[in-house]
Amino acid sequence: MKLGYFFLAYILQFSISIFPQIEPGAKQIALSHSDVALSSDVFTLFNNPAGLSEIKWREAGVYYSPAPFGFSEMANGYIAYNGPFNWGSIAIGGMSYGFNLYKENKILLGASYNLADKFFFGAVINFHTVSIKNYGSANSFYFDLGGLAYLTDQLRWGFAIQNVNRASFGKEKDQIPVVFRTGFSFDVMSNISLNTSLEKDVLQNAALLVGINYDVVKYFSIRTGFSNEPSSFTVGVGINYSLFSLDYAVFTHPDLGLTHQAGIIISFKPGEE
Repeated sequence: MKLGYFFLAYILQFSISIFPQIEPGAKQIALSHSDVALSSDVFTLFNNPAGLSEIKWREAGVYYSPAPFGFSEMANGYIAYNGPFNWGSIAIGGMSYGFNLYKENKILLGASYNLADKFFFGAVINFHTVSIKNYGSANSFYFDLGGLAYLTDQLRWGFAIQNVNRASFGKEKDQIPVVFRTGFSFDVMSNISLNTSLEKDVLQNAALLVGINYDVVKYFSIRTGFSNEPSSFTVGVGINYSLFSLDYAVFTHPDLGLTHQAGIIISFKPGEE
């Protein structure tokens, strides 16, 4: 029985590494993670850290998924906090994934530099641990980099590189993905943004990601997106009132089916604290 659980954990862990839709938060999932050039909330720490310094206020977020696709063994949770400074931002975050037989935890420390509100640069250091019951544990340090530029007031370009130093666990190779992302975000109207991104894991096929965010009214947004590797369709909504942003997303997977995600962000904007 334990051996069976071990193989189940291994398969689920492998699925997590190649299906980036599991990453936080609910807004990003609803946009199929096409937001490498949008980067507008605290969870950009996990996607493109350059965007953190676009957030001019303190912001904290919590995202938890207890049983993606009905599997409690895939439970995952994320937290993040961003603090602004005159030159940019510093952020800290954490991740937990798995169950009692297989567990991953990660702590992130990120910083972003703002150059004239036109160019943004970010970096993250990750401390990532993995443990398998009766098989031991391992840990690794690796770095992420990102950049963001306003080409016009309505058009932004962004890029991010995950695991720049190609770290892995122990003596095994390629256990932590090396992922390249680049894309654009275009404000079609003041309340509608179109986001496109290309994502390439060095061991997988490139993926095209597309997402649309529509702020219907001041307090309510709808989102949708799709990706082709794997084929996935996403939808979601956001409710923004006072300090709080509540986000909900649904996405489909060709093999695992449909799952629901939710998260909350608290933004301490000037005049609203």
